[in-house]
Amino acid sequence: MSRIVMKFGGTSMAGIERIRNVAERVRREAEDGNQVLVVVSAMAGETDRLVQLCREAAPLHDPTEYDVVVASGEQVTAGLLAMTLQAMGVKARSFMGWQLVRASGVHGNARVEAIEAATLDEALSGGTVAVIPGFQGVSTDGRLATLGRGGSDTSAVAIAAGVKADRCDIYTDVDGVYTTDPRIVPRARKLAQVTFEEMLELAGVGAKVLQVRSVGLAMRENLPLRVLSAFEDKPGTDIVAELSGEQMERNLIAGIAADRNEARITLTGVPDQPGTVAAVIGPVAEAGIQVDMIVHAATPNTGSSDLTFTVPRPSLAQAMSVIEQRKSAIGYADVIHDDAVAKVSIVGVGIRSNPQLAAQMFDVLAERQINLLAVSSSEIKVSALIAEEQLDLAVRVLHTAFGLDEEQAA
Repeated sequence: MSRIVMKFGGTSMAGIERIRNVAERVRREAEDGNQVLVVVSAMAGETDRLVQLCREAAPLHDPTEYDVVVASGEQVTAGLLAMTLQAMGVKARSFMGWQLVRASGVHGNARVEAIEAATLDEALSGGTVAVIPGFQGVSTDGRLATLGRGGSDTSAVAIAAGVKADRCDIYTDVDGVYTTDPRIVPRARKLAQVTFEEMLELAGVGAKVLQVRSVGLAMRENLPLRVLSAFEDKPGTDIVAELSGEQMERNLIAGIAADRNEARITLTGVPDQPGTVAAVIGPVAEAGIQVDMIVHAATPNTGSSDLTFTVPRPSLAQAMSVIEQRKSAIGYADVIHDDAVAKVSIVGVGIRSNPQLAAQMFDVLAERQINLLAVSSSEIKVSALIAEEQLDLAVRVLHTAFGLDEEQAA
């Protein structure tokens, strides 16, 4: 007997017929003798609808009440799935996130602190399938709290870790993790295995298959993940600590990620002195805005410098407001912004031991006259900020250059 967490996204739950398909998959796992927990998202588009209602009700709404509203979508699908399973003869019941998940931090983007595993253990030991709404828990102030967009993935991994599940299966509208977005490169290949490190980097630089926090949590807990199609019975992608067997001989680069969710901010005439970067980035970070690439370039013999950094595109206006409010404290001459930029990244464990891969990336982009606006790297990732209009071309040429194109049948 295995203990399995199955997570289904919004497209999987978009209507009663699709909920029946999900219930059939769950029923098969339960009939195989497994203990099953199911984490569900709201129906596709429902969370966006609820967010819009909040904005219409009060543009500057109370975040605690916002959480009450937007969390209702997952509660609906949890109840509907439990009903459907019961109609199939499967012993099932729904729970609410606040009954199981203890969270902390700000409302709307809370973090999981603990799982009430004993409650779930009792249900599972009695042969009950537990159906749980993702994306939510209860905060330290006793109010319902949501975990941020994509938070159902985090819910599923946290619950799997809390109940010591044997694995966590993430069912999505794609059938696995690909070497890049197949909509950009039709010859992209599905990967049989991806390491936690690679998946963490891919998710962080634009791949939408898994939420970043969920991958990081699975990595810390060494919890096996699988990404599977919610609509087709076919092998997916395993997210593992280390590649095994023939996978160890695969390409040094696992994939090419593309991210259009970027905006660039440049401050000119910034004092070239210690503490300048902290004076700029600190307030932006305190406002809850994620800062990515940072380039600080001094102008020789002037005592001044330029500071460039990127933020998520939806946060651009807020970041600009924070900076402009602190102009006198920072002491910059001018601030320039640009939201027509994008980020392309190569990701793979091979980068760690093959520094020439970064140089190859830059050479390939230069050959196609793609200018690099900023660069950042980690042990297994190299990212370049480029003009958004050149993103698709950059992804295609890098995908081919690193041998990731699927071989055509003879």
